[in-house]
Amino acid sequence: MRAAELREMSDEQLGLTLKETADNYFRLRIQAQTERLDAPSELRRHRRLIARVKTIQRQREMEQAKQDAS
Repeated sequence: MRAAELREMSDEQLGLTLKETADNYFRLRIQAQTERLDAPSELRRHRRLIARVKTIQRQREMEQAKQDAS
């Protein structure tokens, strides 16, 4: 998922996406420890998606705080 697509989402959708991705990432990490992964690159993809979502959420928080201060 691209950053532009994530920016179009609402706060609730971003939160849901973050939760689902974090759950999937956890499962993949457990699977990587217990057995062989079909696509090890999925770990990296999920980790980066989590970072993107958290970055966008933080940007929105900063914008909101800036508006509140004005």
